[in-house]
Amino acid sequence: MIAAESQPTDDNDRQTQLLRGALDMCLLALLAREPAHGYELVRRMEAAGFGAISYGTIYPLLTRMRRLGLVADEQQVSPTGPPRKVYALTGRGRIHLDAWQKQWTRFADTVGAILTAPGRNPTRS
Repeated sequence: MIAAESQPTDDNDRQTQLLRGALDMCLLALLAREPAHGYELVRRMEAAGFGAISYGTIYPLLTRMRRLGLVADEQQVSPTGPPRKVYALTGRGRIHLDAWQKQWTRFADTVGAILTAPGRNPTRS
């Protein structure tokens, strides 16, 4: 049972919670399109509409996914500074991404069906 809160959930808090559940899947999907360094992944996430995501969020996830064998990293020369790590999806990462996409689709379809069910009264509290 979910306890009732005394005030509505802040939209930013809700967005943060939703992102936490999907961020690793989104990063893998971005890397499936094209390898990238951490800064580029942050930029792509922002361009996709997620707003500001910190490097302190992205880099630990990339490190964890590398340890799990989902991504591989490679040092590449940077034209403007020190070498940077570029991350790419591995075969294992592709398998996980495919499974997570199917799971996400089922989950989103279930939530969508509940939210749009006939007789639902969105103004009731």
